[in-house]
Amino acid sequence: MAPVTGLRGCGPSLAVLLARVTGGTRVIDVLFHMPESFVDRRLRPTIKGAQKGTVATLEVEVVRHEAPATPRQPWRVVVTDGTGFAELVFFKPQRAQSLLAGTKLLVSGKVELFADRVTMPHPDHIVPADQPERLPALEPVWPLTAGLFPSQVRSVLTQALALIPPLPEWHDAALMRREQWPAFADALRALHAPVDYPGSKPRARLAYDELLAHQVAVAWMRSRERGRPGRALPGTGEMRTLALGRFGHPLTASQMSALAEIDADLASPNKMLRLLQGDVGSGKTLVAALAILRAVESGTQAALMAPTETLARQHHRTLTQICPVPVALLTGSVKGVARRNILLGLQTGRIPIVIGTHALFQEGVTYKDLGLAVIDEQHRFGVDQRLSMGGKGVTTDVLIMTATPIPRTLLLTQWGEMMVSRLTEKPAGRTPIKTTLHSLSLFEDVLNAIARALDRGERIYWVCPMVSESELLDVAAAEERFHLLRQRFGNRVGLAHGRMDSDMREGAIASFARGQTQLLVATTVVEVGVDVPEASVMVVDHAERFGLAQLHQLRGRVGRGAAASFCLLLHDDGLTETARRRLVLLRDTDDGFVIADEDFRIRGGGDMLGKRQSGQPGWRLADPVEHEGLLRMANRDAALLLERDPTLTSDRGRAVRVLLQMFERGAALRTLQAG
Repeated sequence: MAPVTGLRGCGPSLAVLLARVTGGTRVIDVLFHMPESFVDRRLRPTIKGAQKGTVATLEVEVVRHEAPATPRQPWRVVVTDGTGFAELVFFKPQRAQSLLAGTKLLVSGKVELFADRVTMPHPDHIVPADQPERLPALEPVWPLTAGLFPSQVRSVLTQALALIPPLPEWHDAALMRREQWPAFADALRALHAPVDYPGSKPRARLAYDELLAHQVAVAWMRSRERGRPGRALPGTGEMRTLALGRFGHPLTASQMSALAEIDADLASPNKMLRLLQGDVGSGKTLVAALAILRAVESGTQAALMAPTETLARQHHRTLTQICPVPVALLTGSVKGVARRNILLGLQTGRIPIVIGTHALFQEGVTYKDLGLAVIDEQHRFGVDQRLSMGGKGVTTDVLIMTATPIPRTLLLTQWGEMMVSRLTEKPAGRTPIKTTLHSLSLFEDVLNAIARALDRGERIYWVCPMVSESELLDVAAAEERFHLLRQRFGNRVGLAHGRMDSDMREGAIASFARGQTQLLVATTVVEVGVDVPEASVMVVDHAERFGLAQLHQLRGRVGRGAAASFCLLLHDDGLTETARRRLVLLRDTDDGFVIADEDFRIRGGGDMLGKRQSGQPGWRLADPVEHEGLLRMANRDAALLLERDPTLTSDRGRAVRVLLQMFERGAALRTLQAG
């Protein structure tokens, strides 16, 4: 793809500015820099008929210049069209001084009135009246950055549009007819050099180009990963039977369905890469444990990696209780002789199951035969870490779990390379949680209700979004809230947050679990991995500061026992309409998948599984919310295309290769070329 510096007038400095707004240095990157709106310059009123506040194009003759009396006053150029007089206003006289009296011009800009005089401050365009072609009838408005001007973008795009070569059509002809979409180059011209309002068709076509490129790449990578040599893990069922007996409850229908899908993958000679997603409390850990036992029954080892030591310890307790074979725990705090014994046990195969944090895939950890790697809360790990874990065994199957319900759209855009199993039910015994909203102006009433709950012997989480005061956010810090509640309720209050020493934090959580403290003030360290069935109340301070998925996770810390459970969402008095909609949604439903889908539409997806929390990540032309229907269509289209033409060697397949290159889906393209 040609670099933008090859265009006339686009030197290194301009290329740097363009890269800031386009995200790349290629000509195609500039072509993909879509306008935000359009300015219509086709309105041609007389000076007498010009309306204040409108964008108009006037055909005028220069009458005279009125130089400013002081440097702070503007330079005025008086013009006429025979129906009246108007003033072109300039605060920088250089442009005005070139407009000689008697010159006939087309001037276009916003019309204003000043002391009953028609004015046009700093006209957007001034061209000779006999050269109307130089004035755009419809002018795109592109996003800019400091130092970058519309005229520069227009010049670069004019050249870029002229360089578009003849391209094969990569879309199905029937689809193009049905949707009435223009060709690729025509769509770009309709948006960057319009002669009329382009409507929705050109943008929809380009959005579908990007979505199809992504879906073809994802589908290819998924088939490639699943087609890689693995080995069958047949299992015997003996350990599973013992584990279910110890667990004491039957599997739900969705647990059985998910386990059947995992079993089919494990029985296959190809490597497994599967995502197991389930709402809070849906029983993912049990499904993972049964998958782990199948691997052990088959004579291999299994590892479960969690993002925090707290969650790793929780998983270790759970698996130790139900598994009929030894389960080791390997975290950063395991040192000395204990650590050396675990490493030796993994190397020799004496330890069949290990639970831990990122310590599991460090360089010094070797396995005799790792058959299955289970990764919990994948969004807290990077892809490199996931691959490191899966790379600990030559044919290691990988199962990824998440308790964060993933919107259907994100499943296709960010997790599409994986097969997906979803748990939609909750095991018997889960108590419904009543969620209520409370303004912080009623803080004292909330404290009185908490006092009554403590007197009844209930256990309560109080979650704050911060650890210490911020100059930017006026929110209650966990330490400050702890001291306030400690003054009110005494030693019944504990504190746990991420800045504490891990032993102190674990000790505070353990004291709460044992009932030695009744009210645990915490940050989101209790979001996952803390299982206290006796806890029945969750208070979230400044709930509007949290993401909905996070609030739903926090709410899931209660409702795990027999007692009636409650979630109190404390919020600022002056909530925005969007914030109120989000909290009302959480109040009115406990279905995490509904919450995730609606929150995605309200806020945008952002990098929901990474650091960014709102906005659309990595998309230039498509919006996965606005174009969700196109995304699903592209998903089906890509699957059918690769089913019919798995190496993309047909006429359409070769055209799609061009599409992949254009949208920098290079990894898929390289594997296709290698194949």
